[in-house]
Amino acid sequence: MASQNSSENNADPIRVGISSCLLGQEVRFDGGHKRDSYIMGTLAQFFEFMPVCPEAAVGLGIPRQPIRLVRTGDGVRAVGTKDPSLDPTDALSDYGFATAARMSDVSGYILKNNSPSCGMERVRIYNDKGMPERQGVGIFAAALMDSLPLLPVEEEGRLGDPVLRENFIERVFVYKRWQTLEKQGFTPQGLVAFHSDHKYLILAHSQPVYRELGRMVADAGKGDPGDLAVRYISMLMAALRKPSTPRQHVNVLQHLMGYLKDKIDADDRAELVETIEQYRQGLLPLIVPIVLLKHHFRRHPEPYVARQHYLDPHPAELMLRNRI
Repeated sequence: MASQNSSENNADPIRVGISSCLLGQEVRFDGGHKRDSYIMGTLAQFFEFMPVCPEAAVGLGIPRQPIRLVRTGDGVRAVGTKDPSLDPTDALSDYGFATAARMSDVSGYILKNNSPSCGMERVRIYNDKGMPERQGVGIFAAALMDSLPLLPVEEEGRLGDPVLRENFIERVFVYKRWQTLEKQGFTPQGLVAFHSDHKYLILAHSQPVYRELGRMVADAGKGDPGDLAVRYISMLMAALRKPSTPRQHVNVLQHLMGYLKDKIDADDRAELVETIEQYRQGLLPLIVPIVLLKHHFRRHPEPYVARQHYLDPHPAELMLRNRI
């Protein structure tokens, strides 16, 4: 059973910003690249990448003197490793804000990890004794994320973690659907439909947020619709940043199984219960109980379940739930 609102059916391209070096472009300080095989071999089939190299864009040249983050009396600065008078901090920050302004239709962003310009977190900051501390954020990345706080952002290194990879890509598809809703013209009815389609996906991340968003949507016809939309999507995207746990997935799987309790026989119910329990114990990946549930819903259609993005949050070809 495929979701009636399956992400794969979205006709518009899903645009994702990305550090240029990850696509194999030779823009790094040494004239090389950091081509990522997963990004190029798998994600490129589903995303339209918008490459950016902030250091090259602000005129540092290729090749160029490397830069690093240094803690100074004026805050954290990006300076040359050989010549500290080289300080492109303000240029990189300004370029981050400018890039954000022209990427309003971008649904996600993949950054190069450990980079003084593009690193998302734990970038080395050197103190006055020349010792590094893993506490920094790249100058360009900080401006970009400050400008676009709802945008799903991840580093290519963290995409090697199956849980973080699935979480990021799920968020990209959710945000893309929200952007489509905005493009069509926001209405209270549209918000109610969007929320209904995502209810179980939200529940898999946070039961308190699930309840709060439900109360928010119940009041969709009251007050300013634009204000409601901002509050809704801000709370939703913040909740989705925290990956779902097996316990949360089990809760959702059991909710979905409830729709089948009077439709399948005792043996099928026992098989479902056992499969969900084996997933909870880490003996099976999430895709197994999902496929079994979809099998039963094909035989016993349930319109409300069919519209749930939880069952098809991203293209099956990505095989993201095969590893979590």
